[in-house]
Amino acid sequence: MTVEASGGIPPVRAAQYVRMSTDHQKYSTENQAEIIAAYAARRNFQIVRNYADEGRSGLNIAGRDALRRLIGDVQSGAADFEAVLVYDISRWGRFQDADESAYYEFICRERGINVHYCAEQFDNDGSLPSNVMKSIKRVMAGEYSRELSSKVFTGQCRLITLGYRQGGPAGYGLRRFLVNENNERKAALARGEHKSLQTDRVILVPGPQEEIETVCRIYRLFVLERRSEREIVTILNSEGRMTDLGKPWTHAIVRQILTNEKYIGNNVYNRISFKLKKKRVVNDADMWVRGDGVFEAVVDPALFEAAQTVFAERAHRFSNDELLRMLSDLLSLRGTLSGMIIDEVEDMPSSAAYRHRFGSLLRAYALIGFQPARDYRYIETNRQLRLMHPEVVASTVAGIETIGGSVTVDPRNDLLLVNQEVTLALVIVRCQTTTAGSLRWKVRLDASLRPDVTVVVRLNPDNKTVKDYYLLPWLDVGGRPRLGMAEKNGIDLDSYRTDDLSPLFHMLRRHTLEGPL
Repeated sequence: MTVEASGGIPPVRAAQYVRMSTDHQKYSTENQAEIIAAYAARRNFQIVRNYADEGRSGLNIAGRDALRRLIGDVQSGAADFEAVLVYDISRWGRFQDADESAYYEFICRERGINVHYCAEQFDNDGSLPSNVMKSIKRVMAGEYSRELSSKVFTGQCRLITLGYRQGGPAGYGLRRFLVNENNERKAALARGEHKSLQTDRVILVPGPQEEIETVCRIYRLFVLERRSEREIVTILNSEGRMTDLGKPWTHAIVRQILTNEKYIGNNVYNRISFKLKKKRVVNDADMWVRGDGVFEAVVDPALFEAAQTVFAERAHRFSNDELLRMLSDLLSLRGTLSGMIIDEVEDMPSSAAYRHRFGSLLRAYALIGFQPARDYRYIETNRQLRLMHPEVVASTVAGIETIGGSVTVDPRNDLLLVNQEVTLALVIVRCQTTTAGSLRWKVRLDASLRPDVTVVVRLNPDNKTVKDYYLLPWLDVGGRPRLGMAEKNGIDLDSYRTDDLSPLFHMLRRHTLEGPL
């Protein structure tokens, strides 16, 4: 609206924020923009900025780069507008905590920028009726996501019992196969390929014969010859065998093959919950959803059960007191202790067993009164980081390939090249606790590699579990080879923070361009 059309009153400069998730096509960003434009024309606003999150969930702010930029511009004083126009409460977000939705609006209002919900039946004017309606709408927006999550979960559970795969790679020795609504086989799915029809389903079938033979051999080595996972890895890698991803074998891959029921034809779901993008929870076995014998088995069930018995015996063969007594006897015999010394004893549990049972070798040492000449806690932490890094790289590669991307890993430095275009570096950062009890992380960026994006994996104080992630573009932070992080770091760093890697996968997803070039 021009100054003349509004009676000589200059229009109010405004920014529009639009968001589209996959659950409501009627809320397309174009439809939202039309309603916002009509609202702006009626209310004498001039839209000077556009912030759009397309295909992003509204459960939290993670991955919503446009909303992050909007809030960052407001907080930094860079905003050149006096209002924010949004389609409705749900487009601002379906936050599970209604106070989070209010918090981001408060940030804007505190700096003199009002948020207007253009399609709502009330004016956001701070009046009692407006505040009551707004609070109800915020709760309803969050409740919608909870109800939808419950309905989706129920549907997924039914498909699991019917023998249909619910996402994720097939795994070594298996392949995904597409079937139609009548359960008739259609075609094999390559890595990164997905079904195109809603009525189609995915099942697991045996993979190449060479891989099946290797899987069965792994079970025989473990059960009949009593070889450890480490020994099996050494055997396979020494023979030049590679996994289905073209990578060397690791302890984690062998362990997964030996424990996953899909190799005897069982479809198991809900072992880990990550509902509504909250914390991952490892569920008890009675909460698992099962479909037994729905796939063609590649391993004899008796052999699989024998492998689980080996794991159970290994875990429960010795009590804590027995483990500590053996460790104390070894100390008396050798005069000192180390991981290498423990692993050299044939009929004694490995150093890994002590780490697993007591949290670390140092804690086991302390329980028998042994104090190493040096403080080796940093060695234990470094070892944990070295063990975690290949698993983090593998899971990241799998996530990228799941969305249809291609990844190559430079074996010299673990730098990831995605789609022959984008380079990624993954850095796992230990957590350090200060004398005052606050948490700190020291991040080192490799200036020689200059990756496009550095994925910083911050650990919790136990330095075993992941706290969160930072997706740091080299253009923004490459000039700082070292970063000191606290629990709160300001918008310039925390705008890159995310609870999981879904924003990274969204950024790397290939999108089809429609229309003539």
